Amino acid sequence: MSDEVTSNASCKQAPAVMVPVIDRNRCEGKAACVAVCPRNVFAVGILPAGERAGLSLRGKLKGFAHGWKQAFTPNAAACEACGKCVEACPESAIRIRRAT
Repeated sequence: MSDEVTSNASCKQAPAVMVPVIDRNRCEGKAACVAVCPRNVFAVGILPAGERAGLSLRGKLKGFAHGWKQAFTPNAAACEACGKCVEACPESAIRIRRAT
């Protein structure tokens, strides 16, 4: 069995067992994850300049076009793996994996 949840909204875990991971090359900071998350895991902010260098060309173009806005997980430990963020993300930029 995989340690990732892709879109099973009925999945529930204790907080901090699973955490959302954001694909920086896909995220456009549209905040759908912020709107649907029942645990307030997400926030939208500006990707720091130091983290932009690691993006693919496509990621850099998307970042520039969207003002470098991206989703962040300041409250990742509250995640209960419901999968609502995965389903809501229009860029398919979120996956949920087992916390390390």
